[in-house]
Amino acid sequence: MRQPSVTHRRVAAAAITLVMAAGAVACGPDDNAAKKTDGASDGKPRKGGTLSVLNSDPQSTFDPARLYTSGGGNVPSLVFRTLTTRNRANGEAGTKVVPDLATDTGRPNKDATEWTYTLKDGLKFEDGTPITTADIKYGIERSFAAELSGGAPYLRDWLIGGADYEGPYKDKKGLASIETPDEKTIVFKLNKPEGDFPFVATQTQFAPVPKAKDTGAKYAEQPVSSGPYRVVSNEGDGQHIVLERNPHWSEKLDDQRHAYPDKIDVKSGLDAAVINQRLATSSGADAAAVTTDTNLGPAELAEVGSDKALAARVGTGHFGYTNYLAFNPKVKPFDNQKLREAISYAINRTSVINAAGGSALAEPATTFLPEQKAFGYTPYDHFPAGKTGDPAKAKELLKEAGYPKGLTISLTHSTVQNRETSPEVATAVQEALKQAGITVKLVGLDQNAFNEARWAYKGGPGFFLSRWGADWPSGGPFLAPIFDGRQIVKDGANFNHAQLNDPAVNKEIDEINKLTDPAAAAARWGELDKTIGAKALDVPLFHPVYKRLYGKDVKNIVISNWTGVLDISQVAVK
Repeated sequence: MRQPSVTHRRVAAAAITLVMAAGAVACGPDDNAAKKTDGASDGKPRKGGTLSVLNSDPQSTFDPARLYTSGGGNVPSLVFRTLTTRNRANGEAGTKVVPDLATDTGRPNKDATEWTYTLKDGLKFEDGTPITTADIKYGIERSFAAELSGGAPYLRDWLIGGADYEGPYKDKKGLASIETPDEKTIVFKLNKPEGDFPFVATQTQFAPVPKAKDTGAKYAEQPVSSGPYRVVSNEGDGQHIVLERNPHWSEKLDDQRHAYPDKIDVKSGLDAAVINQRLATSSGADAAAVTTDTNLGPAELAEVGSDKALAARVGTGHFGYTNYLAFNPKVKPFDNQKLREAISYAINRTSVINAAGGSALAEPATTFLPEQKAFGYTPYDHFPAGKTGDPAKAKELLKEAGYPKGLTISLTHSTVQNRETSPEVATAVQEALKQAGITVKLVGLDQNAFNEARWAYKGGPGFFLSRWGADWPSGGPFLAPIFDGRQIVKDGANFNHAQLNDPAVNKEIDEINKLTDPAAAAARWGELDKTIGAKALDVPLFHPVYKRLYGKDVKNIVISNWTGVLDISQVAVK
């Protein structure tokens, strides 16, 4: 599962207002495209300078084994190269997998149960020693160690023998399902077909780690770089990280990372209001600063929108993410599909979006898959309620469901002000359903209790707010965890909220996983989404939009639909 790599925060509007009153100045209009430059006379970005990164969320670790996906708002990808990586381009173009350390995105066997990669010639670590496939194998194996937990779980599930492997500190033999016949070839043998393997090979667990330099749990303090930058200091367990150039990185062997700045200074755990104030003011070093996790809220956007210079420095990001109403049909009365359909018709998405911050920060959803080609988005609306709901149709279905006089239900939500599962969104749902004769009692829980409740297999709520984000831009990591009956977890976090175990759905998931052509797989995922949607097991509400300020001297802005955040590897500074 991918929780958002971005933090949804609403900060004090006063911070931006004070900046505007002081007459903040900035660069000219910005189309947020890669055409931006650093102001050089020939229109090309220049190398040099220091880029500052100001983030709210702490960088919890800098060990590639423990990072979940790219982690840390793209910062780790400056240090850790992997077999494949995401295409560093704007929007939809940025959802493609491209080679990184490998010469291609992988060569599957006939049924996609075996993937082979070949390394590029001349790859080196920061100390000048060659990078070999043995280093990649070891890097993956150490991610299985209990003391290095936290990374994505796919390899444990996918690799033959992965479920029982305990890492190289306990098992010196290593994983037999990862073969390295020579220093440049690596072969992965899987339990089942996985056409999305090239996407998984972008994750930091695939970063090479030299066994001789492995210091176990302390490796994060001084990891060995395979990317354009190396860690020169790591203070406060990730609160302040300084990166400088890796002298042995070759731009000729890495066509994805431009590495324009000489130095990257990352400060985490900062107050969101302070971050936005510093970016708006853009004085001193903050003129060359960015954030990858701190959003502007509705009030801030309104203020920024009235100042053209500031508005020109707002980057917009989209990421494969859906906020929705979830049903557990094992809990009465939500076992009644007609009731679920009635609720679907009653929802007023306009009021929900307003509660989530307005149309600049949320886009209406009628499909579970995000509205992006890479996921297989196929337009459908099985319960067309328009922009403001259809209470008359909802009442008609309530009568068919056996509730001609309406009924009372409970809706569980978080008490945290997070724009997604918040009291405001819950209240908007409550008011919409009231128009259809459904009385909703709100049950607010703190964030930890809320998460425990919504992922509970037994004893959880039957109706609650939820959200889901994919670990890579494909329908697989979006639909399978939520609707594959074989992924139902009875003694842990169960993401299949509907506890759906439909043999036809399970079979189609298996068939799609055999496909190694992303376009062909996407088309099938879209059709499966449409099929599942007709069962009214959830009510898609909205997809979030991310708005972030950046400093006035920051150029070459690239924001892909893979991450939804500014790509640090492309940025240039004056």
